[in-house]
Amino acid sequence: MSERVVVPGARKVVATLDDGDADSVVVACPPHPQFGGNRSDSRLTAVGEALGERGIACLRFDYGPWDEGRGERTDALDAIGWARDRYDAIGLFGYSFGASVALVAASESRDLRAVSVLSPGARVVDDADVVAALDRIEVPTQVVYGERDETVDWEPVVQRARALGLAVEGLPADHHYVGQGAKVGSLVAAFLATHLG
Repeated sequence: MSERVVVPGARKVVATLDDGDADSVVVACPPHPQFGGNRSDSRLTAVGEALGERGIACLRFDYGPWDEGRGERTDALDAIGWARDRYDAIGLFGYSFGASVALVAASESRDLRAVSVLSPGARVVDDADVVAALDRIEVPTQVVYGERDETVDWEPVVQRARALGLAVEGLPADHHYVGQGAKVGSLVAAFLATHLG
């Protein structure tokens, strides 16, 4: 069961909450909004469905008006804040641009239990270094990437994640994971469920 949610904050952020009666929730950051990324993205919905099978809610949100990555980071933090007031445990997920946003937001939030990202690029904006953000994240973190991905600069993120001993998973896929939605959903949901209790 899904419901529409308006996330409070300075920007207009609308979300879909799947399986909202759970004790735990994962906030899901969509891909780049200027390239059609939104809360209905197939990778986000696959993760949401896999989380639902494990009794975990998923808050998939749309960013407010485009703000070069800065406002989008704020949107993620506002969504985490919304979840903090309602759930016992919060995880964070993001895909592509949303993966980079998620890592930067996770480095600034103390409300999370775990983070998983799919195909993160090395930068969100000039002043938000995703690779450096990994050093500041204090919760279990998973980085999943496509071994044939030529869309984003994922290599520096994966290298740093490995150096830090984080969970890193490579899949035989390009950036879009065509036909692998269930596999992605299961991999991400299993990691997050382990840490969300």
